[in-house]
Amino acid sequence: MRELKSILYVEDDEDIRQVAQLALEDVGGFRVKLCESGQQALDSVASFEPDLILLDVMMPDMDGIETFNRLHERGAINNLPVILMTAKVHPEEMAHYREMGVFDVIPKPFDPMTVSEDIQRMWERYHG
Repeated sequence: MRELKSILYVEDDEDIRQVAQLALEDVGGFRVKLCESGQQALDSVASFEPDLILLDVMMPDMDGIETFNRLHERGAINNLPVILMTAKVHPEEMAHYREMGVFDVIPKPFDPMTVSEDIQRMWERYHG
């Protein structure tokens, strides 16, 4: 199994971005590219070449679902697990995310002390 090293994290809320960056870099040891919008993610994914994408659902202008769809249309996520981060975790929403091709969901608010471990477990399951 390939080692998880780099994460593209898309989140519009600056405070959440900073907490997640600390958790992913300092606790998880990952290389993280931060994007504050869906458009920035579209512009960054090819040059950054992440192993995994973390994508906030609720964002202005282009939400996480539209960002996911555009990344998919471009072929940018064909072999990448995409994990959504959202407070919207009702069973019907979860089923919709899975039907779209999203690999997994991390509920918000997330625990900064365990989020890196959660992502690592999801990575192992993706490659298992």
